[in-house]
Amino acid sequence: MFSEFLLSAVVTLLVTVDPPGLAPIFLGLTQGMSQAQRRQVAIRSALIAAGILAASGLFGAPLLTALGIGLPAFRIAGGIMLFTIAFEMIFAFRKQRQTETAETAVTLDHVRNIAAFPLGIPLMAGPGAITATLLLSGRAAGDPLLFGALMGTIAFVMLACVASFFAAARISKFLGITGNIVLTRLLGVILAALAVQFVIDGVKAI
Repeated sequence: MFSEFLLSAVVTLLVTVDPPGLAPIFLGLTQGMSQAQRRQVAIRSALIAAGILAASGLFGAPLLTALGIGLPAFRIAGGIMLFTIAFEMIFAFRKQRQTETAETAVTLDHVRNIAAFPLGIPLMAGPGAITATLLLSGRAAGDPLLFGALMGTIAFVMLACVASFFAAARISKFLGITGNIVLTRLLGVILAALAVQFVIDGVKAI
């Protein structure tokens, strides 16, 4: 029972969070940051996402029921917010900020904001991951051993995300300025498509 639950939890959360798939998006969102700042964003976003997923496992279902909020609403809201970020990436509305960061350091607030949104939520702790955590928590049925396995799985998946982000930051060095600019535009289009898919999934669920 324990091994079956653990394997199911690891596979489900790895697939829904998709650490390798998030790495290119991380690269685009942290354009203009130093290696140290990228590391800060990676670690902070993982901690935020882990906290959200852990809280979802503990209190998610009762809270959503009490507020009358459905998970499809999370998908639609997350999709709309992600689309605004993608729009900025594609049309270079962040160009002025990125130019300034070549001369001055990125502010601590900016590092924290990127880590919280959109990386922490809804990309890492998105509707899919929250839904998966809620379902796995229900399967644990109050068993402390199984619930501990779920929390350990969340920590493992977040560590996988951090490892993917660190690898992406190293790749950035080889791309150069032009390569990073092209990649940012391309990833903006991909992120926009992902945002639209979030909305479509939410509407279908409704």
